[in-house]
Amino acid sequence: MTNLDAVEGLDALTRSLARRTPEQLAALLTRHAEPLARRPAPTELRGLASALWSYETLHQLVVHLDHPRLTVLATAARLSQERAGQAAPGPAAPAPGADYQSLMAHRLSFAHLATEPVPAQDVFAALDATSPGLTRTAAEDALHALCDDGLAAPGEDGTIVVPPRAPQLLAGHDLGPFLAHAPRPVPDTAAPEERAATVPPTSPHDESRAAVATLAATVERLLASLATQPAALRKSGGLTVREIKRLAKAAGADEPHTRLLLDLTLAAGLIALTRTPSGITALPTGAYDDWLTRPPGARLAPVLAAWSDLWDVPTHTPFGETPTALVRGHDRHAPALRHALLAALATVPLGAGIPLPAVPLTEPPQRETDHRTPWTDLLRAADWYRPLAVTRRPMAEERAAHTLHEAAYLGLAAHGTLTPLGRALLTDPQSLDEPLAALLPPLLEQAHFQADLTAVVPGRPSAALTGLLASAADRESEGHAVTWRFTPHSVRRALDSGHTAATLLEDLTRASVTNTLPQPLDYLIQDAARAHGRMRVLPAACCIRSDDEALLKELAAHRALRALGLRAIAPTVLVSGRPPAATLDALRAAGYAPALESDTGATTVERLPAHRATAPAPTRNPQAPLTLAHRLLGLPTQPRQTEGDRQTERDRQPATAGDT
Repeated sequence: MTNLDAVEGLDALTRSLARRTPEQLAALLTRHAEPLARRPAPTELRGLASALWSYETLHQLVVHLDHPRLTVLATAARLSQERAGQAAPGPAAPAPGADYQSLMAHRLSFAHLATEPVPAQDVFAALDATSPGLTRTAAEDALHALCDDGLAAPGEDGTIVVPPRAPQLLAGHDLGPFLAHAPRPVPDTAAPEERAATVPPTSPHDESRAAVATLAATVERLLASLATQPAALRKSGGLTVREIKRLAKAAGADEPHTRLLLDLTLAAGLIALTRTPSGITALPTGAYDDWLTRPPGARLAPVLAAWSDLWDVPTHTPFGETPTALVRGHDRHAPALRHALLAALATVPLGAGIPLPAVPLTEPPQRETDHRTPWTDLLRAADWYRPLAVTRRPMAEERAAHTLHEAAYLGLAAHGTLTPLGRALLTDPQSLDEPLAALLPPLLEQAHFQADLTAVVPGRPSAALTGLLASAADRESEGHAVTWRFTPHSVRRALDSGHTAATLLEDLTRASVTNTLPQPLDYLIQDAARAHGRMRVLPAACCIRSDDEALLKELAAHRALRALGLRAIAPTVLVSGRPPAATLDALRAAGYAPALESDTGATTVERLPAHRATAPAPTRNPQAPLTLAHRLLGLPTQPRQTEGDRQTERDRQPATAGDT
């Protein structure tokens, strides 16, 4: 093959791209958006063809090919290279002991990288798919899919051209015989009565609903903890073990799942890494505030969609490495591994699924052909969907087991098969709002206030209700119902944040299911309000003033407050040797209810810190691929029409005979 032949191969792909409609070309750009984003945006079709057939792009695209497409591509590449070698034999092998330059010149001789057009019939013959049937149909469909994805191009004479790098990329993989259909992970050999006896008592739908309900609450607590106290990263990258433990305790999850949720919320744009004078910290972005206003299903949708594309298996830590989170993933095979495992589970009927292996794996599964297990059958079936991403990777069994455990935790798998939510994710990760809305009930806006000074929400409270109750009560329990308890300390916290007794009672009454509050809660709030603010702490390092002279004398003589060094400078003023914050804490610990006052005499409203990071870059315009397709094809860009514009055009069209 000559350089001219290589140019003609790109010409064939360019002509194939030029024959597509803007919508077809936009679909191609969308499918390959991630690998193409790593290269400069093409300005012409020839540039797009070169980008598609570059080694870097091919190296990522072939990972996402199933067995039929990968086998057809590898076979066509092998035949193409053989034909190129016959047309232009390479130089003779160097003599033993040749220098390095001679060896590399032979290894990288053009014949080793060259390709020639291959008749499609030769490819089918090499796959034993010459006769009509399922095998021939599967091979033809795979070849058409490769051409649609730009991984092969039809020649003018009916031949097939493959990328020049394809033989070099796929030569080391033994894909075995051509299989038209995926092997079943669980042979259906049991009798009907035996299958009925193995059906679990709960359905995958019920398991998924319970899992996503827990997941929604856990993500909410995790982000709330980060908003209050950002997490510091190590200088070498990633969270420290101490920070992961703190966040796991706040979220109510174990450490592996906390690492998983941190990586998912980072990928979903809900948190970001921000550089500060003290180092890099992780904290919520501005998108988190909008996220809090969404219904439960819309909250989880971007988190689950991020899992399908994450370049890592966060719960899996290779031996000898320290578990961490919020580091950039480098496992480009992880998305293909997830797809393969979910696709294999989708074929498992209810009651026939295998139990998940415990992690970490204590013993590697048996892989001998005479000792097949359900686990190895599942991996063998997953291999068909993504041959280069499952068992051909290091630590394949461990990574697969952790991936399936993550799927179960996220509500995507249950009882050894896919849940309806898992099937929706497998079909389209960007269309999860509807299935999640069916799993998660709407948020509750009101609570049941009881005489024992508790408020119970029998479900998931809304962000507004959560904020109100959290400002005036302490969360006591969580599960199917969330319980808050009112105490003098919690009510005082609400008064410190700017509430008065009247406004707090009004807001709580509005949030009550019965529009009334029990008498003990009313008394508690009124008593706390009468005691609140009887003394004032000034930010002058610092003074305490009160109109109650007897109270100040009591403070000056209090043994528990000796560390403050209180002394009277006036009948109504004490001076403290500690800063305002320390003085406030000491007074409150001693059972008093001071209020903070500014240097102007106005009461200072105390609020919990709410940290935010700069919002990430805006999401790519969904119309961008279509706009680029029009530009590459040399067509004018179609202006976006609103529904009103389309209705106006329909109204302007004359009525036909059939309309009258």
